[in-house]
Amino acid sequence: MRVIAVVNQKGGCGKTTTTVNLAACLAADGARVLAADLDPQAHTTIALGVDPEELDENVYEVLVDPDGAKRLRSVIVPVSERLDLAPSGIVLSAIEQKLAGAAPSGESPTERLGLALETIRDDYDYVVIDCPPNVGVLTFNALRAARELIVPLETSYFAIDGVQRLLETIGLLSERLGHDLEVRILPTLYDGRTRYSRTTLGEIRELFKDLCFDSVIRINVKLREAAQHGLPIIRYAPRANGARDYAALALEVEVTPPEGLSVAAPEAPEETDTADVREVVIRFDDPSAGDVRVAGDFNGWIPDKGVRSVIESNGQTRVWTKVLRLPPGTYQYRYVVDGEWREDPTNPNTVPNASGRQNSLLVIS
Repeated sequence: MRVIAVVNQKGGCGKTTTTVNLAACLAADGARVLAADLDPQAHTTIALGVDPEELDENVYEVLVDPDGAKRLRSVIVPVSERLDLAPSGIVLSAIEQKLAGAAPSGESPTERLGLALETIRDDYDYVVIDCPPNVGVLTFNALRAARELIVPLETSYFAIDGVQRLLETIGLLSERLGHDLEVRILPTLYDGRTRYSRTTLGEIRELFKDLCFDSVIRINVKLREAAQHGLPIIRYAPRANGARDYAALALEVEVTPPEGLSVAAPEAPEETDTADVREVVIRFDDPSAGDVRVAGDFNGWIPDKGVRSVIESNGQTRVWTKVLRLPPGTYQYRYVVDGEWREDPTNPNTVPNASGRQNSLLVIS
């Protein structure tokens, strides 16, 4: 079971939106998923169609009681196929005062969520935790329970400074907690129509490098509408940009587990004599793009893995040249352009993929 905490001390950056829609997309891909709401505002609970006022108990009971780990199953609410919710409520706002000095000797109140999740380890493939916008006892519980952290980062300069400080804090907390945390940065609220957003996204990628997801979450009003209707975006508006972006994020999460964990990898091409390997060149040009990568069944759908990339300029247009070394065969691929997955506009050969969109087809004879 992979436990992923979505954390940022800044509000309005997309923590709840990411928790709800990543969890729903993972479930849509066939995984068993629990969304855990640790924010007293209960926005994840509400966004998944559950009224916190109508519940008799929530994660408060799990965390406040030293033996609360046994109660987790009783508070979990089924939301949809393969997707469940551990709901929150306003009572969680009192948890700091309730737990202060209340833990018996040798037991930390920040371990309680992790102990509770151990009781359901065989029930789920993923747990996605929505954290409150501060680093207190609730966030500490999430950090102790999780192995992976996703930090949503709004594509603005002020947000970058805040995340740099957050990463420093997480590093110190990781040492204090005594376990490693894999941190990934997720650019959110991206508006590719503006030069400001494109420039900022480039600076985010340059600053955080491999910590960044290739996926980018674009500004999309349908995401807000979906939350108001108590539905994940893939159920409310499956063809919206928000649905496409979170489906891409889910795929990236699935194929890039933290070190030491494994997932079922896509089938690799059969081994062939290196003499049969061909050098294949494909090109993408777009005057507005800031970052272009390629992913396909030849590299496990991990953007630019094993690909040589050359960037040139043709007047005002930037041209990305991708050099692949592949044996003869038929391959499916897509470009990732500023975090958006696209088919190759210059290649008329396509096949439908599992999401109902098209993959480009590359035939090497």
